[in-house]
Amino acid sequence: MKKSKVVIIGSGPAGWTAAIYASRAGLNPVLFTGLKEGGQLMDTTEVENYPGFRDGITGPILMGELKEQALRFGTEIYSSMVVESQLKKHPFHIKDENGLEIEADSVIISTGAEAKWLGLPSEKAFWGSGVSACATCDGFFYKNLEVVVVGGGDTACEEAIYLSNIWKKVTLLVRSDKMRASTIMQERLKKDNIEVIYNSSISEILGNDMGVQSVDTSDGRSILCSGVFIAIGHSPNTKLFKDQIDLDSDGYIITKPGTTKTNIKGVFACGDVQDKTYRQAITAAGTGCMAALDCEKYLAEI
Repeated sequence: MKKSKVVIIGSGPAGWTAAIYASRAGLNPVLFTGLKEGGQLMDTTEVENYPGFRDGITGPILMGELKEQALRFGTEIYSSMVVESQLKKHPFHIKDENGLEIEADSVIISTGAEAKWLGLPSEKAFWGSGVSACATCDGFFYKNLEVVVVGGGDTACEEAIYLSNIWKKVTLLVRSDKMRASTIMQERLKKDNIEVIYNSSISEILGNDMGVQSVDTSDGRSILCSGVFIAIGHSPNTKLFKDQIDLDSDGYIITKPGTTKTNIKGVFACGDVQDKTYRQAITAAGTGCMAALDCEKYLAEI
């Protein structure tokens, strides 16, 4: 059985940043990329809000640069999924889909979260060409145009309000006859360029090679728009750790305030798997740095 001081599970901006810091600290980390190396940013075209790239950078290129930086400092990378984890006793035990087993002194979890989708083929077809799950990430690309947001919770309201400041008109489709959002968020929706339609969702997204042009709705409407934002929630990738680590009611890993420490000593969590508020590449990278530093301190004390 292979032994390691640090095992990092996941390869988004949080995982790669944790690997960079851990490897520079001489901890010789082992990183498992998971099913999608690079995480959600591998599906993102232009990233214009990550510091240091004045002309922007594509998600895949950014993730590739982070990977090469981690390799440069000695991170050992396996392009596989972890299928078993034993975190209840120390040292921890990790096993991947190829049967590789590692005994680890510490574990950094950076498995991320996946946006929930409507399940339409056209939704996938226009992903990155007008369809998005992050207004902060992609809203700027469609400035002064019209957009449709789907959802009825606080996140959907936040997306609609944010977009209303840069877009010509925002149509919010709420799939039931009332919203789940807090009263204060619903009040903030009362702007001239936000229209809320209840008992409606998207039945089809239409467009061409240039991107989204309109949507058809479940209640028979056709709405012209240049962008569609799906805001019906996210699912954290924590199934592997269920019944081993403390999770909140939505399945996100609970970390101690101001740290990346979980309820298990020696196990740390960073990125979207523990962050349901910001969900940005830069904040994920920041918590990846925190996890590596927390981990380094832990290993120095055992």
